[in-house]
Amino acid sequence: MTLIADIEAEQAAFTALRRDIHAHPELAFEEHRTSELVAAQLEQYGLEVHRGLGRTGVVGVLRGTGQRTEGAAERRLGLRADMDALPMPEHNRFAHASKHPGRMHGCGHDGHTTMLLAAAKHLARHRDFAGTVHFVFQPAEEGGNAGAKAMIDDGLFERFPCDEIYGMHNMPGFAAGHFAFRKGPAMASSNRFDITVRGTGGHAAQPHKAVDTIVIAAEMVGVLQTLISRHKNPIDIAVLSITQIHAGDAYNVLPGEAVIRGTVRTFSTQVLDDIEHQMRRVAETLPQVHGGSGELHFHRAYPPLVNWPEPTEFAMQVARDAFGAGRVTADTPQHGGAEDFSFYLERVPGCYLFLGNGEGAHRESPYEGMGPCELHNPNYDFNDALLPIGASYWVKLVQAFFKRG
Repeated sequence: MTLIADIEAEQAAFTALRRDIHAHPELAFEEHRTSELVAAQLEQYGLEVHRGLGRTGVVGVLRGTGQRTEGAAERRLGLRADMDALPMPEHNRFAHASKHPGRMHGCGHDGHTTMLLAAAKHLARHRDFAGTVHFVFQPAEEGGNAGAKAMIDDGLFERFPCDEIYGMHNMPGFAAGHFAFRKGPAMASSNRFDITVRGTGGHAAQPHKAVDTIVIAAEMVGVLQTLISRHKNPIDIAVLSITQIHAGDAYNVLPGEAVIRGTVRTFSTQVLDDIEHQMRRVAETLPQVHGGSGELHFHRAYPPLVNWPEPTEFAMQVARDAFGAGRVTADTPQHGGAEDFSFYLERVPGCYLFLGNGEGAHRESPYEGMGPCELHNPNYDFNDALLPIGASYWVKLVQAFFKRG
């Protein structure tokens, strides 16, 4: 493994920075302390800093001093890290645990932010590349808040054009310091729905005088599952999950309304289009069979994350050259989770990659009953050993990108 010496030498300082961010988690679009900390660090490194994109986003601009080939257009590269935390409790007892009850960096965005800052600091000292790097520190990735889209809508790519853009996420369960890639659809779309069934309320002892919305809703749950098992091509991947049913508040009253809620995940927008169409048909026509009515509200949160083939191959080769082929997986399985980096990839070529976080042995102060170190788990913590690895990777990717010609 080839780490950059001055980044490795500053690991203790960047570990302290990462732990400070971890101890002060902030939720989507509330990352005021974090974004100001990021902006102050970038200014200290000598970058041009822009605040307030997508409300609390920050962009640092670094222009290289290398000479471009005569007649060649300036090249622009985007690197992105997310900054927000999760609305969940933290069970860890170490000194840098969350100081704010009900908020936690349970996904490692504190580590992502710190790795990108460490790379920015090194590159600001060594600007011998021909082009411009845009360091994108994004708010509100979690919970369908789409901070990426908010930054795009705020003019991210108009103000800071990118020929390509790259992002990285730590992954528990992958060996620490190992890189994983996948060309094409890599993460699922995230979508949620509400189906409202309306009938006629009545006395539980006289169902013949009512239109029973609970019976309709119960039947609809089964029919909706057939959209996956019988109406979708079996080679396409999709999940439709019913997660809530709400109806009634008395033992002896048939409610006049029932609400079904859930999620749909796909790796293809075409498959998603078809599932939404079929769901609308079921939601509107099935209640009519029983004399009721129904409607579907379908919200598309994040599109599928689809890595571009050539940028992904390039990013993989950078990892192989820097850390060895044995630390690189080229065809990691698709992940059913969602990521709003997908919005960037709809606009700009690029790749989203994974960096192994290990199995949790890095956590300090182990105690009886410690839970798994999984994403969105109250016992999770980012592995600080990754800080020089991820930062070194970003630097080597920048250097390779501008040498590519």
